[in-house]
Amino acid sequence: MIRNVMILLAAVLPWAIKAGGEEPLRPVRSAFMVDAGSSHMLDTYLSPLKYTGWHAAFNYERVQAMKFSPEKWRQQLDLGVEINSGDNQARNATLLYGNISACWTMSRMWRLPHRLRATIGGNVSGNLGGIYNARNSNNPAAIKADISIGATASLGWDVRLWKLPINLRWQTSLPLSGVFFSPEYDELYYEIYLGNHHGLAHFGWPGNMFRWDNLVTADLGLGNTSLRIGFRSRIYSTEVNHITTRNFSYAFVLGVVTDWLSVSPRHRLTSGNNNVEWAY
Repeated sequence: MIRNVMILLAAVLPWAIKAGGEEPLRPVRSAFMVDAGSSHMLDTYLSPLKYTGWHAAFNYERVQAMKFSPEKWRQQLDLGVEINSGDNQARNATLLYGNISACWTMSRMWRLPHRLRATIGGNVSGNLGGIYNARNSNNPAAIKADISIGATASLGWDVRLWKLPINLRWQTSLPLSGVFFSPEYDELYYEIYLGNHHGLAHFGWPGNMFRWDNLVTADLGLGNTSLRIGFRSRIYSTEVNHITTRNFSYAFVLGVVTDWLSVSPRHRLTSGNNNVEWAY
């Protein structure tokens, strides 16, 4: 009896170890995007006037299945740099806005009928930038910085235009709570430099710190690389210490999307590596 059990374990155990230890391949989908469009800015710390002009940005997006439960969970990293420039209605003053952003998201994905996909998750994001008005001699600049946690959702659809595969996607994100920087209404940055650090950090929620990003894209499959075209809208608004900031931008998006796989020399690919969890 014991001998028969040992023979059965010897026959089954190698297959069980192989099946249990084999991890699915998790290719990374990377996108490099350039945005160009219009901007609409207001910052009452620097000027009570509205400024309108152009918007430009460069964004990097990285999406991959999570190592745990890769068939259901996705992680996404977004990095971006944007620059806005606008003039007042009299065309005698210019306002410049620059920002560096980073956001990491983990989302639950559902594959729906008719080649639809939906994701819902949370994110952690940070922004560091500033606004500059060359016309002001006393206070020409204002720092804009925040750290927040929020929600992200997306809806995707795989379609074909004749023989061309197209991946359509809409993604939206909104911070729910965080901390952002703002001085008092009449406080000079020189006073902060001298040591007046009271009341610079403020609790943020959608009522006083509103940052809503929407991205609609179409990825046109061109062999191993896809061409991305789309539209992005950004709404950034804060209101604290009687200082109101509004920064709206609307831009067309053009980018390149690739899928790639990083393989360690210690874990070589074999003919059995046929389980792949794509980012989309």
